[in-house]
Amino acid sequence: MPTVNYVSFDGQSTQLELAEGMTIMQGAVMNGVEGIEGECSGSCACATCHCYVDDAWLAKVPAMSENEDEMLDDTASERKPNSRLSCQIKATAALDGIVIHMPEEQE
Repeated sequence: MPTVNYVSFDGQSTQLELAEGMTIMQGAVMNGVEGIEGECSGSCACATCHCYVDDAWLAKVPAMSENEDEMLDDTASERKPNSRLSCQIKATAALDGIVIHMPEEQE
């Protein structure tokens, strides 16, 4: 099972093993990780699962869709070059060990 390292805005780290195919957002919400809300349950419609993919992992995540790109324009925290919606990133063997940073706020 791939491991995801969630890093809160204040620097605290939570490491979780997720079932392959589960999204980064689902893993956070199901395990009570603060900083990712996922109000739309992963339908890419709210941007409350905004995260920053650690630069070392950015090239390994799949390209974002046009819809995700548009949703990222509506985030509560600053959009950065490594901004993604965690509902659009699935845990896979290729992403084992990925580091996800949470923004300061989601709403």
